Amino acid sequence: MITDYARTFDYDGFMEELEAAFQGYGKAAVRDFVAMKRRDPFRVLIGTILSSRTKDEVTSVASERLFAEAPDTEALAALPEVEIEELIYPVGFYKTKAKHLQATARMLLEHYGGEVPSTLAELLKLPGVGRKTANLVLGEAFGTNAICVDTHVHRISNRVGLVETGTPQETERDLEAILPERYWIRYNYHLVAHGQEICKPISPYCSRCALTPYCRRIGVARSR
Repeated sequence: MITDYARTFDYDGFMEELEAAFQGYGKAAVRDFVAMKRRDPFRVLIGTILSSRTKDEVTSVASERLFAEAPDTEALAALPEVEIEELIYPVGFYKTKAKHLQATARMLLEHYGGEVPSTLAELLKLPGVGRKTANLVLGEAFGTNAICVDTHVHRISNRVGLVETGTPQETERDLEAILPERYWIRYNYHLVAHGQEICKPISPYCSRCALTPYCRRIGVARSR
């Protein structure tokens, strides 16, 4: 549900403060990696699949190790599943991800000429790709305005008081209705870092948060 607060919210001021604060954060390793590989849809897609439930520094190292052996769709499709497992270990759920990566590469070859599709509907057909991954690929690889909602974006959007939602998909839907489209791609990029550095799930660092004037601290029982 979109809140009344969201209808009069200063999105420009909020994003300005968020982006300024971001400059002082240790940027997420996977985001630095994605930024370096931007406009390479294959690497953005694979790196994003690997990043799920995995620390950023682990994702970055595993991605580079995998791409050294499989720099493109054809090479990844040809790798035995067990070899993919070895290359991406210890990312979370590495066995399942190895299966999905191989299946995705083969599907790209069979149905998309080896290229990553550039629409949400087609991306969601790929093994292991959900809305979060698909939207991030659209934004980072293709420059398509899309809101990628992960746990940080979902939590902080509710905590600030913009939405009152129970699932990331509900948050995505409501943010699309209220967040100016020019901020869609950057919103996730900066909120992820903010969630990792300041707006923790439990006991966030409200005392040093630049966004305090904008935040209603919904659900915050204690803070630092």
